[in-house]
Amino acid sequence: MRAEAQAHVDSIRDALALLRRFLNWDQALRRLDELNARVEDQALWNDPKAAQEVMRERRRLDEAVTATRAIESELDGTVELIELAEAEGDEELAAEGTQSLAELATRAQQDKVKALLAGEADANDTYIEVNAGAGGTESQDWAGMLSRMYTRWAERHGLKVELIDSHAGEQAGLKSATLLLKGENAYGYAKTESGVHRLVRISPYDSAARRHTSFASVWVYPVVDDNIEVDYNESDLRIDTYRASGAGGQHINTTDSAVRITHIPTGIVVQCQNQRSQHKNKAEAYNQLRARLYELELQKREQAANAENATKTDIGWGHQIRSYVLQPYQLVKDLRTGVTSTAPGDVLDGDLDPFMAAALSQRVTGEKVAVEDVD
Repeated sequence: MRAEAQAHVDSIRDALALLRRFLNWDQALRRLDELNARVEDQALWNDPKAAQEVMRERRRLDEAVTATRAIESELDGTVELIELAEAEGDEELAAEGTQSLAELATRAQQDKVKALLAGEADANDTYIEVNAGAGGTESQDWAGMLSRMYTRWAERHGLKVELIDSHAGEQAGLKSATLLLKGENAYGYAKTESGVHRLVRISPYDSAARRHTSFASVWVYPVVDDNIEVDYNESDLRIDTYRASGAGGQHINTTDSAVRITHIPTGIVVQCQNQRSQHKNKAEAYNQLRARLYELELQKREQAANAENATKTDIGWGHQIRSYVLQPYQLVKDLRTGVTSTAPGDVLDGDLDPFMAAALSQRVTGEKVAVEDVD
Protein backbone atom coordinates (compact mmCIF):
# COMPACT_ATOMS: atom_id res chain seq x y z
CA MET A 1 0.00 0.00 0.00
CA ARG A 2 1.34 3.43 -0.95
CA ALA A 3 2.69 5.66 1.83
CA GLU A 4 -0.09 8.24 1.63
CA ALA A 5 -2.79 5.64 2.09
CA GLN A 6 -0.88 3.94 4.90
CA ALA A 7 -0.56 7.28 6.73
CA HIS A 8 -4.35 7.72 6.61
CA VAL A 9 -4.85 4.15 7.85
CA ASP A 10 -2.50 4.73 10.79
CA SER A 11 -4.28 7.97 11.69
CA ILE A 12 -7.69 6.27 11.62
CA ARG A 13 -6.51 3.33 13.71
CA ASP A 14 -4.95 5.66 16.29
CA ALA A 15 -8.25 7.54 16.57
CA LEU A 16 -10.19 4.28 16.93
CA ALA A 17 -7.79 2.99 19.58
CA LEU A 18 -8.20 6.18 21.61
CA LEU A 19 -11.97 6.00 21.27
CA ARG A 20 -12.10 2.39 22.43
CA ARG A 21 -9.83 3.11 25.37
CA PHE A 22 -11.83 6.17 26.37
CA LEU A 23 -15.16 4.39 26.10
CA ASN A 24 -13.84 1.26 27.86
CA TRP A 25 -15.35 -0.68 24.96
CA ASP A 26 -16.59 -3.84 26.65
CA GLN A 27 -18.06 -1.89 29.55
CA ALA A 28 -19.68 0.57 27.15
CA LEU A 29 -21.43 -2.23 25.28
CA ARG A 30 -22.75 -3.71 28.53
CA ARG A 31 -23.92 -0.31 29.70
CA LEU A 32 -25.69 0.31 26.38
CA ASP A 33 -27.55 -3.00 26.74
CA GLU A 34 -28.59 -1.99 30.26
CA LEU A 35 -29.87 1.38 29.05
CA ASN A 36 -31.80 -0.22 26.20
CA ALA A 37 -33.47 -2.54 28.70
CA ARG A 38 -34.37 0.39 30.97
CA VAL A 39 -35.91 2.31 28.08
CA GLU A 40 -38.21 -0.64 27.37
CA ASP A 41 -39.36 -0.67 31.01
CA GLN A 42 -42.64 1.25 31.26
CA ALA A 43 -41.97 2.16 34.89
CA LEU A 44 -39.12 4.44 33.81
CA TRP A 45 -41.50 6.83 32.09
CA ASN A 46 -43.35 7.51 35.34
CA ASP A 47 -40.40 9.72 36.28
CA PRO A 48 -39.83 12.17 33.38
CA LYS A 49 -36.60 13.57 34.87
CA ALA A 50 -35.01 10.12 35.28
CA ALA A 51 -36.21 9.10 31.81
CA GLN A 52 -34.61 12.20 30.29
CA GLU A 53 -31.26 11.43 31.94
CA VAL A 54 -31.37 7.82 30.75
CA MET A 55 -32.25 8.81 27.20
CA ARG A 56 -29.47 11.42 27.14
CA GLU A 57 -26.84 8.90 28.29
CA ARG A 58 -28.18 6.25 25.91
CA ARG A 59 -28.12 8.59 22.92
CA ARG A 60 -24.55 9.77 23.61
CA LEU A 61 -23.26 6.23 24.13
CA ASP A 62 -25.13 4.81 21.13
CA GLU A 63 -23.77 7.54 18.84
CA ALA A 64 -20.20 6.86 19.97
CA VAL A 65 -20.49 3.08 19.54
CA THR A 66 -22.27 3.35 16.18
CA ALA A 67 -19.74 5.86 14.83
CA THR A 68 -16.81 3.68 15.92
CA ARG A 69 -18.25 0.56 14.31
CA ALA A 70 -19.07 2.43 11.08
CA ILE A 71 -15.52 3.77 10.77
CA GLU A 72 -14.04 0.32 11.42
CA SER A 73 -16.26 -1.23 8.76
CA GLU A 74 -15.48 1.46 6.17
CA LEU A 75 -11.77 1.23 6.94
CA ASP A 76 -11.65 -2.52 6.34
CA GLY A 77 -13.64 -2.22 3.12
CA THR A 78 -11.55 0.63 1.74
CA VAL A 79 -8.24 -1.09 2.56
CA GLU A 80 -9.39 -4.25 0.75
CA LEU A 81 -10.45 -2.14 -2.24
CA ILE A 82 -7.06 -0.43 -2.44
CA GLU A 83 -5.15 -3.71 -2.14
CA LEU A 84 -7.29 -5.23 -4.89
CA ALA A 85 -6.77 -2.18 -7.13
CA GLU A 86 -3.00 -2.26 -6.63
CA ALA A 87 -2.90 -6.00 -7.36
CA GLU A 88 -4.70 -5.39 -10.65
CA GLY A 89 -2.71 -2.26 -11.47
CA ASP A 90 -5.77 0.00 -11.46
CA GLU A 91 -4.20 3.32 -10.46
CA GLU A 92 -7.42 5.29 -10.80
CA LEU A 93 -9.32 3.03 -8.40
CA ALA A 94 -6.38 3.04 -5.97
CA ALA A 95 -6.35 6.86 -6.03
CA GLU A 96 -10.10 6.93 -5.33
CA GLY A 97 -9.57 4.58 -2.40
CA THR A 98 -6.81 6.79 -1.01
CA GLN A 99 -9.10 9.82 -1.25
CA SER A 100 -11.81 7.88 0.59
CA LEU A 101 -9.29 7.09 3.33
CA ALA A 102 -8.41 10.79 3.64
CA GLU A 103 -12.07 11.68 4.08
CA LEU A 104 -12.53 8.83 6.56
CA ALA A 105 -9.50 10.04 8.55
CA THR A 106 -11.03 13.50 8.83
CA ARG A 107 -14.32 12.02 9.98
CA ALA A 108 -12.56 9.79 12.49
CA GLN A 109 -10.82 12.80 14.04
CA GLN A 110 -14.12 14.69 14.25
CA ASP A 111 -15.91 11.72 15.81
CA LYS A 112 -13.03 11.26 18.24
CA VAL A 113 -13.30 14.83 19.49
CA LYS A 114 -17.08 14.59 19.70
CA ALA A 115 -16.94 11.34 21.68
CA LEU A 116 -14.28 12.71 24.02
CA LEU A 117 -16.59 15.58 24.94
CA ALA A 118 -18.04 13.51 27.76
CA GLY A 119 -17.54 15.95 30.61
CA GLU A 120 -20.35 16.71 32.99
CA ALA A 121 -21.30 19.92 31.18
CA ASP A 122 -19.61 19.53 27.77
CA ALA A 123 -22.93 19.05 25.97
CA ASN A 124 -24.48 22.22 27.45
CA ASP A 125 -24.88 25.66 25.92
CA THR A 126 -22.24 28.14 27.02
CA TYR A 127 -21.59 31.75 27.91
CA ILE A 128 -18.49 33.51 26.59
CA GLU A 129 -17.54 36.68 28.44
CA VAL A 130 -14.96 39.02 26.92
CA ASN A 131 -13.43 41.88 28.93
CA ALA A 132 -10.94 44.47 27.69
CA GLY A 133 -7.75 44.77 29.73
CA ALA A 134 -5.59 47.81 30.46
CA GLY A 135 -4.73 49.82 27.40
CA GLY A 136 -7.77 51.96 26.64
CA THR A 137 -8.92 52.04 23.03
CA GLU A 138 -6.36 49.43 21.94
CA SER A 139 -7.61 46.77 24.35
CA GLN A 140 -11.24 47.70 23.75
CA ASP A 141 -10.75 47.27 20.01
CA TRP A 142 -9.10 43.88 20.67
CA ALA A 143 -12.06 42.83 22.86
CA GLY A 144 -14.40 43.77 20.03
CA MET A 145 -12.35 41.71 17.58
CA LEU A 146 -12.46 38.69 19.90
CA SER A 147 -16.22 39.02 20.28
CA ARG A 148 -16.65 39.04 16.48
CA MET A 149 -14.26 36.09 16.12
CA TYR A 150 -16.24 33.92 18.55
CA THR A 151 -19.52 34.97 16.94
CA ARG A 152 -18.31 34.02 13.45
CA TRP A 153 -16.78 30.76 14.67
CA ALA A 154 -20.04 29.78 16.38
CA GLU A 155 -22.17 30.60 13.36
CA ARG A 156 -19.91 28.59 11.04
CA HIS A 157 -20.24 25.59 13.35
CA GLY A 158 -24.03 25.71 13.47
CA LEU A 159 -24.37 27.34 16.89
CA LYS A 160 -26.94 30.02 17.65
CA VAL A 161 -25.47 33.20 19.14
CA GLU A 162 -27.26 35.67 21.43
CA LEU A 163 -25.77 38.90 22.77
CA ILE A 164 -26.58 39.01 26.49
CA ASP A 165 -24.68 42.11 27.55
CA SER A 166 -22.45 44.65 25.84
CA HIS A 167 -20.65 47.86 26.82
CA ALA A 168 -19.14 49.82 23.94
CA GLY A 169 -15.74 51.51 24.15
CA GLU A 170 -15.38 55.28 24.03
CA GLN A 171 -13.82 55.34 20.55
CA ALA A 172 -13.94 51.77 19.24
CA GLY A 173 -14.47 48.17 20.27
CA LEU A 174 -16.00 46.93 23.50
CA LYS A 175 -15.29 47.30 27.19
CA SER A 176 -17.06 44.01 27.80
CA ALA A 177 -19.49 41.63 26.14
CA THR A 178 -21.28 38.42 27.07
CA LEU A 179 -22.35 35.97 24.38
CA LEU A 180 -24.65 32.98 24.76
CA LEU A 181 -23.83 30.11 22.38
CA LYS A 182 -26.56 27.52 21.92
CA GLY A 183 -25.96 24.16 20.29
CA GLU A 184 -24.65 20.66 20.79
CA ASN A 185 -21.37 20.50 22.76
CA ALA A 186 -21.06 24.29 22.74
CA TYR A 187 -19.29 24.38 26.12
CA GLY A 188 -17.11 21.38 25.34
CA TYR A 189 -15.71 23.00 22.20
CA ALA A 190 -15.30 26.51 23.62
CA LYS A 191 -14.07 25.90 27.16
CA THR A 192 -10.35 25.83 26.30
CA GLU A 193 -10.59 29.46 25.18
CA SER A 194 -10.71 30.68 28.81
CA GLY A 195 -7.66 32.75 29.63
CA VAL A 196 -5.83 35.93 28.69
CA HIS A 197 -5.54 36.75 25.00
CA ARG A 198 -2.81 39.08 23.75
CA LEU A 199 -2.60 41.03 20.50
CA VAL A 200 0.58 42.61 19.13
CA ARG A 201 0.18 44.98 16.18
CA ILE A 202 0.98 48.36 14.68
CA SER A 203 -1.76 50.49 16.18
CA PRO A 204 -4.22 52.10 13.75
CA TYR A 205 -4.99 54.63 16.51
CA ASP A 206 -1.37 55.79 16.94
CA SER A 207 -0.32 58.59 14.58
CA ALA A 208 3.31 57.52 15.08
CA ALA A 209 2.48 53.98 13.90
CA ARG A 210 4.08 52.39 16.95
CA ARG A 211 3.79 48.74 17.97
CA HIS A 212 1.23 48.13 20.74
CA THR A 213 0.40 45.12 22.90
CA SER A 214 -3.22 44.69 24.01
CA PHE A 215 -4.82 42.27 26.44
CA ALA A 216 -8.34 40.91 26.87
CA SER A 217 -9.64 38.22 29.18
CA VAL A 218 -12.07 35.52 28.11
CA TRP A 219 -14.25 33.50 30.48
CA VAL A 220 -16.20 30.48 29.28
CA TYR A 221 -18.78 28.85 31.53
CA PRO A 222 -21.62 26.40 30.84
CA VAL A 223 -25.32 27.10 30.96
CA VAL A 224 -26.83 25.24 33.92
CA ASP A 225 -29.97 23.29 33.06
CA ASP A 226 -32.71 22.12 35.42
CA ASN A 227 -30.92 18.82 36.04
CA ILE A 228 -28.04 20.58 37.82
CA GLU A 229 -28.54 22.12 41.24
CA VAL A 230 -26.40 25.09 42.31
CA ASP A 231 -26.67 26.20 45.94
CA TYR A 232 -26.09 29.76 47.09
CA ASN A 233 -27.52 32.05 49.77
CA GLU A 234 -29.58 35.04 48.74
CA SER A 235 -27.98 36.97 51.61
CA ASP A 236 -24.63 36.64 49.81
CA LEU A 237 -25.91 38.55 46.77
CA ARG A 238 -25.86 42.26 46.09
CA ILE A 239 -28.30 43.28 43.36
CA ASP A 240 -27.93 46.65 41.64
CA THR A 241 -30.09 48.18 38.93
CA TYR A 242 -29.03 50.88 36.50
CA ARG A 243 -29.95 52.38 33.18
CA ALA A 244 -28.85 50.46 30.13
CA SER A 245 -26.26 52.06 27.87
CA GLY A 246 -26.24 52.35 24.11
CA ALA A 247 -29.03 52.53 21.57
CA GLY A 248 -32.38 51.16 22.57
CA GLY A 249 -35.12 53.77 22.39
CA GLN A 250 -36.99 55.68 25.05
CA HIS A 251 -37.85 52.86 27.44
CA ILE A 252 -34.47 51.17 27.76
CA ASN A 253 -32.63 54.46 28.34
CA THR A 254 -35.07 56.06 30.80
CA THR A 255 -35.69 53.21 33.28
CA ASP A 256 -33.38 51.19 35.53
CA SER A 257 -33.90 48.03 33.50
CA ALA A 258 -30.30 46.74 33.57
CA VAL A 259 -29.37 44.40 36.44
CA ARG A 260 -26.01 43.61 38.04
CA ILE A 261 -25.62 40.81 40.61
CA THR A 262 -22.51 40.42 42.77
CA HIS A 263 -21.81 37.19 44.65
CA ILE A 264 -19.92 38.60 47.63
CA PRO A 265 -18.04 35.44 48.83
CA THR A 266 -16.44 34.77 45.43
CA GLY A 267 -16.47 38.27 43.94
CA ILE A 268 -18.30 37.01 40.83
CA VAL A 269 -20.17 39.80 39.02
CA VAL A 270 -22.79 39.18 36.31
CA GLN A 271 -25.00 41.65 34.51
CA CYS A 272 -27.60 41.82 31.79
CA GLN A 273 -29.15 44.75 29.94
CA ASN A 274 -30.33 43.35 26.61
CA GLN A 275 -33.98 42.93 27.65
CA ARG A 276 -36.49 45.77 27.98
CA SER A 277 -37.84 44.36 31.22
CA GLN A 278 -35.90 44.50 34.49
CA HIS A 279 -37.56 41.22 35.48
CA LYS A 280 -36.20 39.43 32.37
CA ASN A 281 -32.75 40.95 32.82
CA LYS A 282 -32.72 39.80 36.44
CA ALA A 283 -33.72 36.26 35.46
CA GLU A 284 -30.93 36.11 32.87
CA ALA A 285 -28.42 37.50 35.37
CA TYR A 286 -29.41 34.76 37.82
CA ASN A 287 -28.82 32.17 35.07
CA GLN A 288 -25.35 33.59 34.48
CA LEU A 289 -24.60 33.55 38.20
CA ARG A 290 -25.59 29.90 38.52
CA ALA A 291 -23.45 29.10 35.48
CA ARG A 292 -20.41 30.92 36.92
CA LEU A 293 -20.75 29.19 40.31
CA TYR A 294 -21.13 25.82 38.61
CA GLU A 295 -18.06 26.44 36.44
CA LEU A 296 -16.13 27.36 39.58
CA GLU A 297 -17.16 24.07 41.17
CA LEU A 298 -16.06 22.16 38.05
CA GLN A 299 -12.64 23.83 38.25
CA LYS A 300 -12.28 22.77 41.89
CA ARG A 301 -13.14 19.17 41.01
CA GLU A 302 -10.66 19.13 38.12
CA GLN A 303 -7.91 20.60 40.28
CA ALA A 304 -8.56 18.01 42.98
CA ALA A 305 -8.53 15.19 40.42
CA ASN A 306 -5.24 16.37 38.91
CA ALA A 307 -3.54 17.29 42.19
CA GLU A 308 -1.66 14.00 42.46
CA ASN A 309 -0.14 14.27 38.97
CA ALA A 310 0.43 18.02 38.87
CA THR A 311 3.97 19.40 38.64
CA LYS A 312 5.35 22.88 38.99
CA THR A 313 6.14 23.06 35.28
CA ASP A 314 2.59 22.42 34.15
CA ILE A 315 0.58 25.34 32.84
CA GLY A 316 -3.19 24.89 33.11
CA TRP A 317 -5.38 25.35 30.06
CA GLY A 318 -7.37 28.00 31.88
CA HIS A 319 -4.28 30.16 32.56
CA GLN A 320 -2.61 30.17 29.17
CA ILE A 321 -1.78 33.32 27.24
CA ARG A 322 -2.84 33.01 23.64
CA SER A 323 -0.95 35.55 21.54
CA TYR A 324 -1.74 37.02 18.15
CA VAL A 325 0.34 39.16 15.85
CA LEU A 326 -1.57 41.39 13.47
CA GLN A 327 0.76 41.67 10.50
CA PRO A 328 0.59 43.99 7.47
CA TYR A 329 -2.40 43.53 5.17
CA GLN A 330 -4.47 42.56 8.23
CA LEU A 331 -3.01 39.05 8.56
CA VAL A 332 -3.54 37.54 12.01
CA LYS A 333 -1.11 34.89 13.26
CA ASP A 334 -2.14 32.87 16.29
CA LEU A 335 1.12 32.05 18.08
CA ARG A 336 -0.49 29.17 19.96
CA THR A 337 -1.53 27.36 16.80
CA GLY A 338 0.89 28.82 14.30
CA VAL A 339 -2.05 29.48 11.97
CA THR A 340 -2.10 32.64 9.87
CA SER A 341 -5.45 34.00 8.71
CA THR A 342 -6.57 36.72 6.33
CA ALA A 343 -9.41 37.79 8.63
CA PRO A 344 -9.71 37.85 12.43
CA GLY A 345 -12.79 35.63 12.38
CA ASP A 346 -10.99 32.87 10.51
CA VAL A 347 -8.40 32.20 13.22
CA LEU A 348 -10.80 30.03 15.19
CA ASP A 349 -12.36 28.36 12.17
CA GLY A 350 -11.22 24.76 12.26
CA ASP A 351 -8.28 25.44 14.61
CA LEU A 352 -10.00 24.91 17.93
CA ASP A 353 -10.51 21.18 17.53
CA PRO A 354 -6.80 20.12 17.49
CA PHE A 355 -6.23 21.81 20.83
CA MET A 356 -9.45 20.38 22.18
CA ALA A 357 -8.28 16.95 21.06
CA ALA A 358 -4.91 17.48 22.77
CA ALA A 359 -6.55 18.57 26.01
CA LEU A 360 -8.96 15.66 25.96
CA SER A 361 -6.20 13.21 25.07
CA GLN A 362 -4.38 14.47 28.15
CA ARG A 363 -7.49 13.71 30.19
CA VAL A 364 -7.72 10.18 28.78
CA THR A 365 -4.05 9.15 28.73
CA GLY A 366 -2.93 11.05 31.81
CA GLU A 367 0.02 12.53 29.93
CA LYS A 368 0.71 16.16 30.71
CA VAL A 369 0.67 18.57 27.79
CA ALA A 370 3.03 21.50 28.28
CA VAL A 371 1.77 24.84 27.04
CA GLU A 372 4.61 27.14 26.10
CA ASP A 373 4.28 30.74 27.15
CA VAL A 374 5.05 33.01 24.20
CA ASP A 375 6.96 36.20 24.86
